[in-house]
Amino acid sequence: MNIKTLLRSASAAVLFALCGAQLPADVVETKNGARLVGTVMAIGDGSVTLSTDYAGVLTIKQNDVVSITTDAPVAVRLASGTRIEGKVSGAAGALTITGADGSISTSVDKVAASWAAGGEDPAIAALERGWAYEAAVDVSGKTGNKEQLGTGFSFRATLVGPHDTLQFYTAYDRQVSDGVKSADQFKAGLDYANNFSGRKSWYVRDEVGFDRVKDIELYNVAAAGFGYDFIKEAKQTLTGRAGLSFRYTGYKNPRTEDVKSAGMDFGLTHKLQMENAILRNSLTYVPAFDDVAVYVISHESSLEMPLLSTEWKLRMGVANDYNSKPGRGVERLDTTYFTRFVLSWK
Repeated sequence: MNIKTLLRSASAAVLFALCGAQLPADVVETKNGARLVGTVMAIGDGSVTLSTDYAGVLTIKQNDVVSITTDAPVAVRLASGTRIEGKVSGAAGALTITGADGSISTSVDKVAASWAAGGEDPAIAALERGWAYEAAVDVSGKTGNKEQLGTGFSFRATLVGPHDTLQFYTAYDRQVSDGVKSADQFKAGLDYANNFSGRKSWYVRDEVGFDRVKDIELYNVAAAGFGYDFIKEAKQTLTGRAGLSFRYTGYKNPRTEDVKSAGMDFGLTHKLQMENAILRNSLTYVPAFDDVAVYVISHESSLEMPLLSTEWKLRMGVANDYNSKPGRGVERLDTTYFTRFVLSWK
């Protein structure tokens, strides 16, 4: 090997070492001697979340961690409530957080939470209410032996807090087949639920609308009562409701008697978050006090899957509306199958 080749090899080795030394990386060391390199995303709820290039996102139990070192400053809140931003370094269970205003020495088990420097404490963010919005549309058509056009849209605004949820929603559906309307219905409503104790909650709701194909000029259902979470998990919830209601249904045909009655209000909602889909089910039953044979039942089940991004989704499902006392010439049960494109944002 000549001197030029030797110099080139040495220069390349030095350059590689310098570049490697400059690569940003955080290090998490565990009690069993593992040394995990990546980016510390968060510390909290008894675990350390580390993003790596070689194994994706790793979650390590905090009590198994003996050392954390960060290449860049992070925000840290200790169990005592003290907050500081700075680089973290440590060994054998001891940590030193060095920021612009000094340093704090602590231990891994005393770290209650961490987040990106300059960001908001997740504990404070969890107490804040936030709006979420959803718009859905579906258009279907057919030409040839039959002429058919169907359009539908819906919109929902949800205000979510740590202990309550407020929803405003509206939807319209119109179907025309060979010049004859087979669907022409509109609804708008609100729903408020307050989780006042553990799995217990109280709620109020009101929905108003019309269905011209079913001869309903105007309907309104107002209800209030209590709810209970039979399942309350991060990925699955099952909530039951029971309360009192007042129902009004006014028909266009004067020969059909309008419904004006107080009654009961029962409901059941279910949500299951799967790996790449969300399953939703809802069921309501509203019987009248005047005549228990007069009632309405509403049901909807849907499966929602993401499309190209988390904002765009495809929702497929079925909805059933049963009215024990429909207008003249109208069937009691009405079933709708739907496929909708959904856009959600905050």
